[in-house]
Amino acid sequence: MSGGPDLGWGGIARLGLVQAALGGLVVMTTSTLNRVMVVELGLPAVLPGLLVALHYLVQIARPRMGHGSDQGGRRTPWILGGMLVLALGSLTAAAAVAWMDSARGPGLALAVLGFVLVGLGVSAGGTALLTLLAKRVAPARRAPAATVVWLMMIFGFALTAGLAGAWLDPYSPQRLLAVSAGVALLALLISVLALRGLEGPAAAPAPADPAGRPAAAPLRFRAALAAVWDEAAARRFTVFVFVSMLAFSTQDLILEPFAGLVFGYSAGQSTQLAGAQHGGVLVGMLLAATAGGRFGGRPVGTLRGWMVGGCLASALALAGLVLAGQQGPGWPLLANVVLLGVANGAFSIAAIGSMMQLAGQGGPGREGLRMGLWGGAQALAFGLGGLLGTVLSDLANLWIDAPGPAYALVFAGEALLFLAAAAVARGIQRAGPAAPRSPTEAGLRGPWLRPGPRP
Repeated sequence: MSGGPDLGWGGIARLGLVQAALGGLVVMTTSTLNRVMVVELGLPAVLPGLLVALHYLVQIARPRMGHGSDQGGRRTPWILGGMLVLALGSLTAAAAVAWMDSARGPGLALAVLGFVLVGLGVSAGGTALLTLLAKRVAPARRAPAATVVWLMMIFGFALTAGLAGAWLDPYSPQRLLAVSAGVALLALLISVLALRGLEGPAAAPAPADPAGRPAAAPLRFRAALAAVWDEAAARRFTVFVFVSMLAFSTQDLILEPFAGLVFGYSAGQSTQLAGAQHGGVLVGMLLAATAGGRFGGRPVGTLRGWMVGGCLASALALAGLVLAGQQGPGWPLLANVVLLGVANGAFSIAAIGSMMQLAGQGGPGREGLRMGLWGGAQALAFGLGGLLGTVLSDLANLWIDAPGPAYALVFAGEALLFLAAAAVARGIQRAGPAAPRSPTEAGLRGPWLRPGPRP
């Protein structure tokens, strides 16, 4: 794979710039266009909701994209190619929304294509970027590196949403296209400049063995995927990512309605509550960034410890929301929500750091495939979580006449999911080096990994 020394903080920041550019393009599609469709065009909110879910569903292609980057040996072409597809998808989606102003049916059909392209671009670019980060960052820096990159992505979200919102006033289809084109061009320019000369050349192919026989041919995708799924650590971590991110995303769309219906919060107050939760997430990320480091001569926990602890703390905070639903006004809702944010931020950064750690373990040359597998599990969980939270809350409110106990039932289910995720995380072991496998052996199941010390 790509050679070169470990990335310093400058290189990590450059990858963070690319992640910020990626985040800016995504937020234009999933947030800004969402608002335009609902507010300016008067479309039902379910339509943009389904389009956003579609872009998550498309990301089940992440394992295939990661495998492709493994075969080439370099990640930069996949990152830039993904950013180009993402930019084209963002522009296509913006053109579709502008077209909906005069032709709803054709505009909606074009929007489907745009959101599919967005999902494919995120799959290719995001997977390759995380794989490059995992391969070129020293183990002691992985948790803080993940924090830096994610904070820059959040910065990209916030900056793009703020500037695009200002530039779109007063709204017109032409202005929407102009702003979308400007964001796309700027994101591509930032990505090209940030990645220039960063990765270095691909490593030389594996030499022939001492007997003079050539190195084994790369596995096809299905065989390589079967081999990775056969790794106990990779398989268990996939389950952890799906369950934890399902719990994480399920509460995302119901917290503000809960605050409004049960605690009487106004729209502005519930938005401030969501902002306080995001602030807590930031604090949790910064705390988890210390994982693996030392303070006062003692280690500050392990990545697995932060994952387990973050999931348990998330379950505790959700149990508090269950009580809040029973008690109503008078419960310290703000403190409860901030605690939930801190716990969510801590476990998510520890999970990303663990993802980077586990990507290089097991069979060599499959780092991108592992990253793609976990990224696909996360995207699927996010797509299902948002839908599941709203559906369950609606069903609970139909079944239970009072909104407080109805929402409490949904929060209790999320707490159980976090407890299950903590149990899965406790069993994750660091995979030892795997014996090489032939293409015919790759489809066979068996204990071919040698467990190593726990992370």
